[in-house]
Amino acid sequence: MKTSLDCIPCLVRQTLEMARMVTDDTGVHEQVLRDVLNRMANMDMHQPPPVMAQQIHRNLRNLTRIEDPYQQAKDHQNRMAMSVLGDLKTKVAASDDPLMTAVRLAIAGNIIDMGVNNKVSDASLRGAIDKALTTSFAGDWGGFLGAVNAAGKILYLCDNAGEIVFDQLLINALGPARVTAAVRGKPILNDATLADAVATGLDTIVPVIENGSDAPGTLLDDCSAAFKKHFEAADMIIAKGQGNFESLSDQPFPIFFLFQAKCPVIAEHAGVPLKAHVLKRY
Repeated sequence: MKTSLDCIPCLVRQTLEMARMVTDDTGVHEQVLRDVLNRMANMDMHQPPPVMAQQIHRNLRNLTRIEDPYQQAKDHQNRMAMSVLGDLKTKVAASDDPLMTAVRLAIAGNIIDMGVNNKVSDASLRGAIDKALTTSFAGDWGGFLGAVNAAGKILYLCDNAGEIVFDQLLINALGPARVTAAVRGKPILNDATLADAVATGLDTIVPVIENGSDAPGTLLDDCSAAFKKHFEAADMIIAKGQGNFESLSDQPFPIFFLFQAKCPVIAEHAGVPLKAHVLKRY
């Protein structure tokens, strides 16, 4: 997916929010923002948005010397999601179609996205859960079900901290023995890393690998050789979140994307209404 002109103000907003979150120093705020504006003047619009976001966050980490500016937020999001996990497991177990319910709840967890909304409350999370249980998918359930039934190896590309708790429900419904989960190789936004997988117990359910990259998506050229080996060997890839959709929607692999369409640009590219719950092979 190419970067749209409409992505630029969003990246600027994200930059300023991020800078203000990690420091009160207005000089740093200005320095970060000026750097981003200079980079944007020469950015390659044919690249997906996570390419520019990766550069922005690297610069912020260099300026503040904070390796993971979102660590406290991620810890809170993991705890918040873990607090509802028991209830979510009950909903799946009581469902007439546990796999469909697990998919709906996995998509509900995609609301925990600090690239779009830097304040997700317990109330908004529970609202997203209730909505997901009644909202129809934009996509192909039959195609997804057929791919699940046929797949021997499934690679599950995780998105955000907190959200990975919801992903456990779907991974269990898929059958963990054939699933490998992948997280980011280094901290970026509130995206899940190996530390988050360990904190939420995901690593006790399935093998968890790092993709070797600090981009808020999956830029294959930036990923490790070990990750790409898993990626290319998978019979089915489940990619969570908008960042993975932005970076992989043009790739010729058996990928099903699961996310909430929180951005008009992404909704248009996916051919779905804004705020749609998406389950789609693009």
